Amino acid sequence: MQPTGQSMDAADPAAAGGMLHPREESLSRDELGALQLDRLRATLANAWAHVPAQRAKMQAAGLDPQALRSLDDLRTLPFTTKADLREHYPFGLFARPQAQLARIHASSGTTGKPTVVGYTSGDLSRWADLVARSMYCAGVRPGDLVHNAYGYGLFTGGLGAHDGATRLGCPVVPMSGGGSERQIALMMDFHPRVLCATPSYALALAEVAENQGVDLHASGLAIGMFGAEPWSAAMRAEIEARIGLRAVDMYGLSEIMGPGVACECGCRDGLHGWEDHFLFEVIDPDTGAPVPDGQAGELVITTLTKEALPMLRYRTRDITRVTRAPCSCGRTLVRILRVAGRSDDMMIIRGVNVYPSQVEAVLVGRSGLAPHYQLVLTRQGSLDRLRVEVEAEPGVPESRFGEIAADAIHHIKSLIGVTAEVAVLSPGSVPRSQGKAVRVRDLRPKEV
Repeated sequence: MQPTGQSMDAADPAAAGGMLHPREESLSRDELGALQLDRLRATLANAWAHVPAQRAKMQAAGLDPQALRSLDDLRTLPFTTKADLREHYPFGLFARPQAQLARIHASSGTTGKPTVVGYTSGDLSRWADLVARSMYCAGVRPGDLVHNAYGYGLFTGGLGAHDGATRLGCPVVPMSGGGSERQIALMMDFHPRVLCATPSYALALAEVAENQGVDLHASGLAIGMFGAEPWSAAMRAEIEARIGLRAVDMYGLSEIMGPGVACECGCRDGLHGWEDHFLFEVIDPDTGAPVPDGQAGELVITTLTKEALPMLRYRTRDITRVTRAPCSCGRTLVRILRVAGRSDDMMIIRGVNVYPSQVEAVLVGRSGLAPHYQLVLTRQGSLDRLRVEVEAEPGVPESRFGEIAADAIHHIKSLIGVTAEVAVLSPGSVPRSQGKAVRVRDLRPKEV
């Protein structure tokens, strides 16, 4: 860790004025605000000219991109949500035609149609720059070997981290997710300095290694670039103790860009949001009204440099707090004080996004099971566990409960990608509700 008050980049002054630590990271709030306003006008003009749905919103709000006087004027614009992306599926919110796109990513479509995002070649270049900047901010340096265990494919994590590490000048081992035994073997053989993964998968790797009698402390890993899910300080401490690296939080979401929207520096006192590319707000999730810095609320992000998919006041559903006090590392950018959780009903189990409707789709209609179930969330150590409690169909003998549970476990794993415990219960065991069914019981300890 760098000494308090000393710039983490002091040992590498050649990078201070370049892509890895640009001057935008230490602008005054007035200078940064002027840059943001100029880029916001260009973003609104792009959306006005090329995205009919966004133009209609601006017209209804009486918002003229060229007449924008201050950043606060943006608050007259309605929020953008996942529902907007799904309503205009697949490409209705894109500001560029297909011929001008370089890549398309998409969510897994867990509650219906997936959310689809697109990038121009310029978007991809800026994304790589920002992931490289995030990694450099966290202490990664050119030449460091990066073991990338984020999933490759439509998920933005794998390719986003890969391109950023390459832009930084790091060789990448493109492992993707799964195959834990092989991942551990290669980490012990290759001695990477950096591990990119979800924090829960990092802890799962530690468990597999321990079961094999392998000490990951001898792998040479020094920095973990972890993200894609909320994680606690307790999980950070456990990962560091069991793997022997320094765990760093990197934040992002596909609708905005992917990984690299914000990242911790060596001080680990909040994640620096790259405000030269994104405008951050925090709102009351119930009323939509802005909340003061330091108060918990939902993070809302507007992109300032995206070409293919400009996102205006996107509700992330992530609950957090922010501060604009300068960091002791010398950066003056907003700091996101860790993401505490989500305001919607999504569960994240070992790095896999899980919705109750997904589990329901597996259970309902399966032989021997009734359509009455609850999902129980517990925590064992630092890992979240999912227990599915589902009733047997009337008349099914109790001697078959174990066989039916094993079948459900197999199909949940193969269709959703998460390992769950399944308990088959006698008919009538799951509580009934007169209103909305209570599908999730969260028994995890609450963090203060």
